[in-house]
Amino acid sequence: MLVVEDDADLREVLASSLSLAGMEVSAVGEGRSALSLQRDLTFDLLVVDVTLPDIDGFALTTDLRHGGDRTPVIFLTARDELRDKLAGFQSGGDDYLTKPFELAELIARIGAVAGRSGPLRNSMEYFDLVLDAERHEVFRGDARVDLTPTEFRLLAYLMENAERVVSRQQILDAVWGYSGSGNSSVIENYISFLRKKIESDGAPMIRTIRGVGYTLRHD
Repeated sequence: MLVVEDDADLREVLASSLSLAGMEVSAVGEGRSALSLQRDLTFDLLVVDVTLPDIDGFALTTDLRHGGDRTPVIFLTARDELRDKLAGFQSGGDDYLTKPFELAELIARIGAVAGRSGPLRNSMEYFDLVLDAERHEVFRGDARVDLTPTEFRLLAYLMENAERVVSRQQILDAVWGYSGSGNSSVIENYISFLRKKIESDGAPMIRTIRGVGYTLRHD
Protein backbone atom coordinates (compact mmCIF):
# COMPACT_ATOMS: atom_id res chain seq x y z
CA MET A 1 0.00 0.00 0.00
CA LEU A 2 1.15 3.53 -0.73
CA VAL A 3 0.22 6.46 1.55
CA VAL A 4 0.43 9.89 -0.10
CA GLU A 5 0.26 12.62 2.55
CA ASP A 6 2.17 15.92 2.67
CA ASP A 7 1.86 16.42 6.44
CA ALA A 8 5.01 14.67 7.70
CA ASP A 9 3.64 13.93 11.18
CA LEU A 10 0.38 12.46 9.88
CA ARG A 11 2.27 10.55 7.18
CA GLU A 12 4.47 8.93 9.83
CA VAL A 13 1.49 8.10 12.06
CA LEU A 14 -0.42 6.53 9.16
CA ALA A 15 2.54 4.50 7.96
CA SER A 16 3.34 3.22 11.46
CA SER A 17 -0.28 2.50 12.42
CA LEU A 18 -1.14 0.69 9.21
CA SER A 19 2.07 -1.33 9.45
CA LEU A 20 1.12 -2.37 12.99
CA ALA A 21 -2.26 -3.43 11.57
CA GLY A 22 -0.41 -5.93 9.37
CA MET A 23 -0.12 -3.98 6.12
CA GLU A 24 2.99 -3.38 4.03
CA VAL A 25 3.20 0.40 3.72
CA SER A 26 5.30 2.91 1.81
CA ALA A 27 4.73 6.63 2.20
CA VAL A 28 5.54 9.78 0.22
CA GLY A 29 4.65 13.45 0.53
CA GLU A 30 4.17 14.51 -3.10
CA GLY A 31 1.86 13.47 -5.92
CA ARG A 32 4.52 13.15 -8.61
CA SER A 33 6.62 10.93 -6.37
CA ALA A 34 3.56 8.74 -5.87
CA LEU A 35 2.97 8.48 -9.63
CA SER A 36 6.59 7.48 -10.21
CA LEU A 37 6.55 4.85 -7.47
CA GLN A 38 3.20 3.42 -8.56
CA ARG A 39 4.42 3.02 -12.14
CA ASP A 40 7.59 1.26 -10.98
CA LEU A 41 6.24 -0.89 -8.13
CA THR A 42 2.44 -1.10 -8.65
CA PHE A 43 1.03 -0.99 -5.11
CA ASP A 44 -2.26 -2.81 -4.50
CA LEU A 45 -3.99 0.22 -2.88
CA LEU A 46 -3.36 3.96 -2.50
CA VAL A 47 -4.42 6.20 0.39
CA VAL A 48 -4.17 9.72 -1.02
CA ASP A 49 -4.45 13.16 0.57
CA VAL A 50 -6.29 15.52 -1.76
CA THR A 51 -4.25 18.66 -1.00
CA LEU A 52 -0.65 18.00 -2.04
CA PRO A 53 2.16 20.50 -2.74
CA ASP A 54 2.59 19.71 -6.45
CA ILE A 55 -0.50 18.05 -7.98
CA ASP A 56 -3.64 17.37 -5.99
CA GLY A 57 -4.96 13.90 -5.24
CA PHE A 58 -7.76 14.17 -7.81
CA ALA A 59 -5.29 14.99 -10.59
CA LEU A 60 -3.03 12.15 -9.44
CA THR A 61 -5.89 9.66 -9.65
CA THR A 62 -7.09 10.97 -13.02
CA ASP A 63 -3.55 10.53 -14.36
CA LEU A 64 -3.47 6.92 -13.15
CA ARG A 65 -6.88 6.12 -14.64
CA HIS A 66 -5.98 7.67 -18.01
CA GLY A 67 -2.91 5.44 -18.02
CA GLY A 68 -5.03 2.34 -17.47
CA ASP A 69 -4.12 1.90 -13.77
CA ARG A 70 -7.16 0.54 -11.89
CA THR A 71 -5.57 0.33 -8.43
CA PRO A 72 -8.12 1.26 -5.72
CA VAL A 73 -7.74 4.78 -4.29
CA ILE A 74 -9.07 6.07 -0.96
CA PHE A 75 -9.00 9.86 -0.55
CA LEU A 76 -8.20 11.55 2.77
CA THR A 77 -9.13 15.22 2.95
CA ALA A 78 -10.54 18.02 5.05
CA ARG A 79 -12.82 18.96 2.12
CA ASP A 80 -16.26 17.75 3.12
CA GLU A 81 -18.56 19.47 0.63
CA LEU A 82 -20.59 17.38 -1.79
CA ARG A 83 -18.94 18.91 -4.87
CA ASP A 84 -15.53 17.81 -3.59
CA LYS A 85 -16.72 14.26 -2.97
CA LEU A 86 -18.25 14.11 -6.44
CA ALA A 87 -15.01 15.40 -7.95
CA GLY A 88 -13.14 12.67 -6.11
CA PHE A 89 -15.41 9.92 -7.38
CA GLN A 90 -15.42 11.33 -10.92
CA SER A 91 -11.61 11.34 -10.95
CA GLY A 92 -11.70 7.58 -10.36
CA GLY A 93 -11.50 7.34 -6.56
CA ASP A 94 -13.09 4.40 -4.76
CA ASP A 95 -13.76 5.91 -1.34
CA TYR A 96 -13.56 9.30 0.40
CA LEU A 97 -12.79 9.83 4.09
CA THR A 98 -12.86 13.31 5.61
CA LYS A 99 -10.44 14.59 8.25
CA PRO A 100 -10.40 14.29 11.19
CA PHE A 101 -11.02 10.55 11.07
CA GLU A 102 -10.59 7.53 13.30
CA LEU A 103 -7.84 5.10 12.34
CA ALA A 104 -10.23 2.19 12.88
CA GLU A 105 -12.57 3.60 10.23
CA LEU A 106 -9.72 3.99 7.73
CA ILE A 107 -8.64 0.39 8.33
CA ALA A 108 -12.24 -0.78 7.86
CA ARG A 109 -12.55 1.15 4.61
CA ILE A 110 -9.24 -0.26 3.36
CA GLY A 111 -10.56 -3.73 4.06
CA ALA A 112 -13.84 -3.01 2.28
CA VAL A 113 -12.17 -1.54 -0.81
CA ALA A 114 -9.59 -4.34 -0.98
CA GLY A 115 -12.31 -6.94 -0.53
CA ARG A 116 -14.44 -5.67 -3.37
CA SER A 117 -11.39 -5.67 -5.66
CA GLY A 118 -11.53 -9.46 -5.69
CA PRO A 119 -12.30 -11.63 -8.70
CA LEU A 120 -15.42 -11.25 -10.79
CA ARG A 121 -16.87 -13.66 -13.31
CA ASN A 122 -14.57 -13.56 -16.35
CA SER A 123 -17.20 -12.17 -18.70
CA MET A 124 -20.87 -11.28 -18.71
CA GLU A 125 -23.30 -10.30 -21.45
CA TYR A 126 -26.71 -8.71 -21.33
CA PHE A 127 -28.20 -7.81 -24.72
CA ASP A 128 -25.58 -5.54 -26.34
CA LEU A 129 -23.73 -4.89 -23.06
CA VAL A 130 -20.53 -6.93 -22.57
CA LEU A 131 -18.25 -6.88 -19.51
CA ASP A 132 -14.83 -8.57 -19.53
CA ALA A 133 -13.38 -8.75 -16.00
CA GLU A 134 -9.95 -10.04 -17.01
CA ARG A 135 -9.34 -7.14 -19.40
CA HIS A 136 -11.39 -4.68 -17.32
CA GLU A 137 -13.32 -3.71 -20.46
CA VAL A 138 -16.95 -2.88 -21.12
CA PHE A 139 -18.64 -2.53 -24.51
CA ARG A 140 -22.10 -1.31 -25.44
CA GLY A 141 -22.49 -2.73 -28.91
CA ASP A 142 -19.28 -1.81 -30.76
CA ALA A 143 -18.52 1.16 -28.49
CA ARG A 144 -16.03 0.75 -25.68
CA VAL A 145 -17.14 2.27 -22.35
CA ASP A 146 -14.41 3.62 -20.04
CA LEU A 147 -15.38 3.03 -16.39
CA THR A 148 -13.70 3.75 -13.08
CA PRO A 149 -13.10 0.71 -10.82
CA THR A 150 -16.16 1.44 -8.70
CA GLU A 151 -18.38 2.03 -11.74
CA PHE A 152 -17.09 -1.28 -13.11
CA ARG A 153 -17.97 -3.15 -9.89
CA LEU A 154 -21.41 -1.53 -9.78
CA LEU A 155 -22.16 -2.49 -13.38
CA ALA A 156 -20.91 -6.03 -12.75
CA TYR A 157 -23.25 -6.37 -9.78
CA LEU A 158 -26.21 -5.10 -11.80
CA MET A 159 -25.35 -7.48 -14.65
CA GLU A 160 -25.04 -10.42 -12.26
CA ASN A 161 -28.57 -9.57 -11.10
CA ALA A 162 -30.00 -8.50 -14.46
CA GLU A 163 -33.81 -8.12 -14.46
CA ARG A 164 -33.89 -8.56 -10.67
CA VAL A 165 -34.52 -5.56 -8.43
CA VAL A 166 -31.68 -4.94 -5.97
CA SER A 167 -32.07 -2.61 -3.01
CA ARG A 168 -29.76 0.26 -2.16
CA GLN A 169 -28.54 -1.65 0.88
CA GLN A 170 -27.73 -4.71 -1.21
CA ILE A 171 -25.70 -2.51 -3.55
CA LEU A 172 -23.85 -0.87 -0.65
CA ASP A 173 -23.00 -4.28 0.80
CA ALA A 174 -21.87 -5.80 -2.50
CA VAL A 175 -20.06 -2.87 -4.12
CA TRP A 176 -18.92 -0.68 -1.23
CA GLY A 177 -18.69 -3.31 1.51
CA TYR A 178 -20.80 -1.27 3.92
CA SER A 179 -22.85 -3.34 6.34
CA GLY A 180 -25.80 -1.80 8.14
CA SER A 181 -27.16 1.54 7.01
CA GLY A 182 -25.08 3.54 4.55
CA ASN A 183 -25.18 6.73 2.53
CA SER A 184 -27.50 6.01 -0.38
CA SER A 185 -26.57 9.32 -2.06
CA VAL A 186 -23.27 7.67 -3.04
CA ILE A 187 -25.24 5.05 -4.97
CA GLU A 188 -27.44 7.64 -6.64
CA ASN A 189 -24.37 9.56 -7.81
CA TYR A 190 -22.72 6.44 -9.20
CA ILE A 191 -25.91 5.27 -10.90
CA SER A 192 -26.01 8.69 -12.58
CA PHE A 193 -22.35 8.41 -13.68
CA LEU A 194 -22.97 4.91 -15.03
CA ARG A 195 -26.11 5.87 -16.93
CA LYS A 196 -24.31 8.70 -18.71
CA LYS A 197 -21.62 6.28 -19.87
CA ILE A 198 -23.50 3.15 -20.87
CA GLU A 199 -26.68 4.80 -22.14
CA SER A 200 -25.08 7.58 -24.21
CA ASP A 201 -25.36 5.65 -27.49
CA GLY A 202 -27.99 3.08 -26.59
CA ALA A 203 -31.42 2.57 -25.06
CA PRO A 204 -31.88 3.12 -21.30
CA MET A 205 -31.03 0.03 -19.24
CA ILE A 206 -30.65 1.01 -15.58
CA ARG A 207 -34.13 1.52 -14.14
CA THR A 208 -35.03 3.11 -10.82
CA ILE A 209 -37.71 1.26 -8.88
CA ARG A 210 -39.02 4.03 -6.67
CA GLY A 211 -38.75 3.27 -2.97
CA VAL A 212 -37.00 -0.05 -3.60
CA GLY A 213 -33.80 0.16 -5.61
CA TYR A 214 -32.53 -0.45 -9.14
CA THR A 215 -32.62 -3.04 -11.88
CA LEU A 216 -30.81 -3.64 -15.16
CA ARG A 217 -33.50 -4.29 -17.74
CA HIS A 218 -33.79 -4.04 -21.52
CA ASP A 219 -37.34 -3.49 -22.81
